[in-house]
Amino acid sequence: MIPYAEAWALQARLVEARVSGSLPNDVVLVLEHPAVFTLGKRGGRENLLVPEETLARQGIPIVQVERGGNITYHAPGQLVLYPIIHLERAGIKVVDMVDRLEEVMIRTCAEWGIQAGRNPLNRGVWVGLKKIGAIGIAVRRGVSFHGMALNVNINLTPFGWIQPCGLKGVGVTSIAQAAGRPVRVEEAVGVAVRHIEAVFGIQLEPQAAEELLNKARS
Repeated sequence: MIPYAEAWALQARLVEARVSGSLPNDVVLVLEHPAVFTLGKRGGRENLLVPEETLARQGIPIVQVERGGNITYHAPGQLVLYPIIHLERAGIKVVDMVDRLEEVMIRTCAEWGIQAGRNPLNRGVWVGLKKIGAIGIAVRRGVSFHGMALNVNINLTPFGWIQPCGLKGVGVTSIAQAAGRPVRVEEAVGVAVRHIEAVFGIQLEPQAAEELLNKARS
């Protein structure tokens, strides 16, 4: 569980380290955030359906960032993955990255018998007209950051305070809701990591954030 601003700063440091070569390998950050609304490059405040004072009273910040996409919501119960990947060295284009992250979420949902898929309305992963996973990435000096957010057992109520991704007439769901049974984020982590390895053709090694930062500083 990492506050959004802290994770954002961590990504920036890792991106710079990856660009300089002081971080020798690509990294996937696996985490959850406390409640926060984020806005992408296209903004999104116009898609907030409640006064900002309402969010302030509940201690939920709104953060503008450089990722693609519109307004979205993060909170406990949502699995967030941020791939810090040197795209050229990995031979991956931006559109390939988005496709692969969608595939990871589709395969993860399938483990709970959920038929999730893509929708021409918007990038990300859907169950019918309900979005279950969002994608928004950025690229700085050839290195990707930000990434994907998959709803596992998140409280869906705050999604009703926005037009998710700026879309009207769509809903939001989670693995737990779609599967009709409790699902822990810890369960989803192992499944998603396995599918990242398969989709990207890599093998991941667990590492604490502090170890990564020490590598980046060396």
